[in-house]
Amino acid sequence: MSETPVKQQNTTAYYGQAVASFALALGATAVGIFQLDASSWVRAFLAIAVLYLTTSAFTLAKVVRDRQEAGQIVSRVDQARLEKLLAEHDPFQKL
Repeated sequence: MSETPVKQQNTTAYYGQAVASFALALGATAVGIFQLDASSWVRAFLAIAVLYLTTSAFTLAKVVRDRQEAGQIVSRVDQARLEKLLAEHDPFQKL
């Protein structure tokens, strides 16, 4: 009786919506920065800050995903060991 976890798959529509949302947010921020009534140095600083924040967010998302996947692999290995032990165990075997 092993319960195999269901692997969740994202649909193409979900992926497309996430990409479109990201592009819209980044574009709106860029337009806001360049329409800002400030000197070019201030706008350049804000643009660099947005790019840094964006790359940091991608890095954080990747680290979280990698940690979750590593946990799933360890769990699968432990589950396989347990199933092997249970399959080899004979409760009616004489000692």
